[in-house]
Amino acid sequence: MPSRDDRSSPSRRASGSGRASPSGWTPPPDALVRAASLALEPWRAWTSPVFHGLHHVPADGPAMLVGNHTVYGVLDAPLIFFEIHRRHGVWARSLADHVHWLVPGWRTIMEVGGAVDGTPGNCRELLRAGQPVVVFPGGAREVTRAREDRYRLQWDGRLGFARLAVEAGCPIVPFGSVGAEEMFTPVVDSRSPLLAPARALGRAVLGERGARDDVLMPLSRGIGPTPVPRPERLYFRFGPPIDTTPWAGREGDDRAVAEVRDLTRTAVSGIIDGLRAEQAADPGRTPRRRAARRAAALVLREP
Repeated sequence: MPSRDDRSSPSRRASGSGRASPSGWTPPPDALVRAASLALEPWRAWTSPVFHGLHHVPADGPAMLVGNHTVYGVLDAPLIFFEIHRRHGVWARSLADHVHWLVPGWRTIMEVGGAVDGTPGNCRELLRAGQPVVVFPGGAREVTRAREDRYRLQWDGRLGFARLAVEAGCPIVPFGSVGAEEMFTPVVDSRSPLLAPARALGRAVLGERGARDDVLMPLSRGIGPTPVPRPERLYFRFGPPIDTTPWAGREGDDRAVAEVRDLTRTAVSGIIDGLRAEQAADPGRTPRRRAARRAAALVLREP
């Protein structure tokens, strides 16, 4: 979650221009949900996602769901939100980078889906309204990660999510996602000198946030030389909630907040390690392997 002052946040400025309050968001109508879920079916078939531990996600009340971003960011995230809705009937709200709101059309999709600009003020408002909030502390750094940083959490010294969870007294549910990184082979990392002109353009377009180089995506190939992602299974796990009430009233104490952050980071890292082990041992990891298993099962059933 970006750690910038609320007073300079685009969401705060936009509130005077008619943008609705984050907590006043209305879930999309059932017809739209069904259409969007149907549109995701080919992707579900391609990735055959596996979910563990969704019973740890509270069905009501405020909670902060904290996990890792994977490369490009949008390959696994939609499946998370739809699966939580399917299991619990609630829409988790996402804190998203301000860059999303600079893209016409895409920002509308984000808003309809319940995402908000990732400011402390917006997060605080959602938690006060009793809503579950999804946070990716690594943000764009993990989405645009270099090839040597695969699955490494890049939270740096960020304390924002932990501070807000302690302030709200809500549980933190750690989660992990594995599989998207194996869909691509980076050809040009986002920090490559070859992309310097694109970075310069980004600085010019982004204005006050133009000093950032973490919004430029790496160039990758998927199947063969194409950008089509390789068919890899996606794995998700939600861990036991972390109770923040032992730190109640200490949201202003950086040492206390850092303890909560480090507990969360350790939990998420452990989940990722477990999912990678599951991935390595999974005989049905790819469509080809799954088809071979089904064929073998049919042969064994023949008289």
